[in-house]
Amino acid sequence: MQTLELYKLFLSSTGVTTDTRNIQKGNLFFALKGGNFNGNQFAEKAIELGAMACIVDEKPFENKDKSCFLTAETSALVALQELAKHHRSQLKIPIIGLTGSNGKTTTKELINAVLSQKFDTLYTYGNLNNHIGVPLTLLSIKPNHELAIVEMGANHQKEIEFLSELSQPDIGYITNFGKAHLEGFGGVLGVIAGKSELYQNLRKNGKTALINLDDPIQVEKANGINAISFGASNKPFPSLIENPNNTISVLYKETEIHANLSGDYNFTNICAAITLGEHFGLNLAQIKKGIESYIPQNNRSQISTYKGYTLLLDAYNANPSSMALSLENFAKYKESKTVILGDMFELGESSQEEHQTIFEQAKKLGFDQILLVGEHFSSLKDQKGGEFFAKKEDLVQFLKQNPINSKNILIKGSRGMALETLMESL
Repeated sequence: MQTLELYKLFLSSTGVTTDTRNIQKGNLFFALKGGNFNGNQFAEKAIELGAMACIVDEKPFENKDKSCFLTAETSALVALQELAKHHRSQLKIPIIGLTGSNGKTTTKELINAVLSQKFDTLYTYGNLNNHIGVPLTLLSIKPNHELAIVEMGANHQKEIEFLSELSQPDIGYITNFGKAHLEGFGGVLGVIAGKSELYQNLRKNGKTALINLDDPIQVEKANGINAISFGASNKPFPSLIENPNNTISVLYKETEIHANLSGDYNFTNICAAITLGEHFGLNLAQIKKGIESYIPQNNRSQISTYKGYTLLLDAYNANPSSMALSLENFAKYKESKTVILGDMFELGESSQEEHQTIFEQAKKLGFDQILLVGEHFSSLKDQKGGEFFAKKEDLVQFLKQNPINSKNILIKGSRGMALETLMESL
């Protein structure tokens, strides 16, 4: 089945899925393959569950009588990507493409919270930001949508280039360039090159970049691209104002905006949302309402009071850049403080050095208690200044016997550590 024929089928469907567990009646099922599964084997099951058709890539699973069609592409994944690319070419709405080392998801959700005050928006759900997630996001855009925000993630070079070709953003924004996925990118310079592939797409297509003028790398790499910008040199520019609740408040055009976010590092994320809100014609009241209505989810910068503690849970992901910023922010909390830090992944040869640096920073900031969990942090166990646990279960047992007495607790670690499960042990 060719792309144009497949597109007609898509338009008559209720949506696209790659997982039989999530099938809704009338869906179009793509039989993707992975290291431990073959979606072709579930094609007829998908039909039984309500799918209107299946796209398979192995001849034995083709069954036109049961609406299981063989793709003309090299795989069902390529068919999905080509379908998404064609669908994007038919869309007349503005698409904002977003990437960066830290803050992608929070910024995406803040931008959506603002722009949805005026437009019917579609934005990337969760972390569906890779070579499968971006096509699924694009194919979720319906005729009623007036604007879309597409998050693009990467752990190696050429990935953002590919995802940008699929999504063809009208406006692109790189939140920052940090020490994330150093192993795949080959170091910080590789991160900068990989993320800047978004700028290359914008430059080639004559589109627009949102630029933080206070980030010299953004200014350099986006040179020559149509731009909208924010930064201290732009007037008026939001300013941070003191907030006793450990959350961020900004003053902009004599209006106070109170966000449900912790950490000064979220200031630029708020500035990006304000700038795009104004670019798309929202008034300040709409922008304020959008930002103040946004409450972070999925273990990202979530502040809660838990059994007498003030708990800052930031356990969705971690890299040296985001970990350092979280520690600096948490050090500003008043009263006693305990940090629980989990391993940072995908750092390659830099892993031991980066974990050592974070440990040294935590000690220097003077926290009352430093608890470190994971194989990488445990390699430092002969050093003084912290408690080390090779496994999360070991930390759980420690917490049962040694309840935390601090008034404030930070939990931060990579997704694979799943440190949010520690809440039951506090």
